[in-house]
Amino acid sequence: MTDNPCPIEPGQPWEIDLFRPGDARGVADLFLSVYGDGYPVKTYINPDRLTAENRSGRVISSVARTPSGDIVGHNSLFRSAPYTGVYESGAGVVHKNYRGSKRLFSGMISHGLDIGGRRRRVETIFGEPVCNHVISQKVTGKMGLITMAVEMDLMPAEAYSREKSATGRVSTLLDFRTLKPKPHPVYLPAEYEGLLTHLYAAFDDERELRISHGMPPESVTTRIDVEYFDFARVARMAVWEAGADFSEVFGDEEKKVVDQGASVIQAWVNLGQSWSGAIVDLLRATGYFTGGILPRWFDTDGLLMMKIDHRPHWEGMQIQYDRARDIVMRIKTDWEKSMTFNR
Repeated sequence: MTDNPCPIEPGQPWEIDLFRPGDARGVADLFLSVYGDGYPVKTYINPDRLTAENRSGRVISSVARTPSGDIVGHNSLFRSAPYTGVYESGAGVVHKNYRGSKRLFSGMISHGLDIGGRRRRVETIFGEPVCNHVISQKVTGKMGLITMAVEMDLMPAEAYSREKSATGRVSTLLDFRTLKPKPHPVYLPAEYEGLLTHLYAAFDDERELRISHGMPPESVTTRIDVEYFDFARVARMAVWEAGADFSEVFGDEEKKVVDQGASVIQAWVNLGQSWSGAIVDLLRATGYFTGGILPRWFDTDGLLMMKIDHRPHWEGMQIQYDRARDIVMRIKTDWEKSMTFNR
């Protein structure tokens, strides 16, 4: 494989459009030219898979296309949250000969946001701008997305070896924008009432804030979906429902991912359950700390909790906006508390 499997002449005009099946090979070549065949999400380097995912609506790709059909940019909306009405904006890439093109990258993101509101069942959009530089943070900020959480040490430095932009594991922000409002009650764990009330105050949809109470009932059976990403050594555990058996069920799932080599474990707690605070207390007692709010994650909102087997790479974070800096400071304080509490 060459660094540029499909040479593309610079300086051509381009326009942004929705993906067509004939674009698939060009998108794959674009990803290969930038990331090589080690790109972890194989959909974007497999033309048949990318075509099928766009056809099904699980992926909604925006492409920058020249009159000759060359693909010089790509960004997509895709499902990565438990609730299918929430789409992530990502998989953004621009051909090396077009990185100076004004508004190409931001234009693809804007196109996805505008089109996303009219396609399928897209109700909420989020982005994961990385914190090893501020470029993507500026883009999501300009698009009106609001930082609601931070994923500490999500990606290994090796994922950025070609661009040499990371000195340690890379954290990301979680920035959200509501397309279809859904006001509803959420139950805040008492431990995080101040933080979460602060986060919700600037959100673009209404919530009725209630304080969590009670214990998980015997009548509810814990239901957890688990994903493990071997390359990143990250596990994500979506706690759809938490019952009286939570400690046992969660402990078993946690042990499985630790045995697989997980370095970072994310637990997503459903704030639609009135006893969410009891679940958070159980997690905190075993070394978890919070990352913030996940709007509409389960259709109701979620709370991000994290456990990391090393000291997070706080010093490597570059943050553009005051709100995100404030959230990171509060999360670091909670991490420090968790270290003291579980020492």
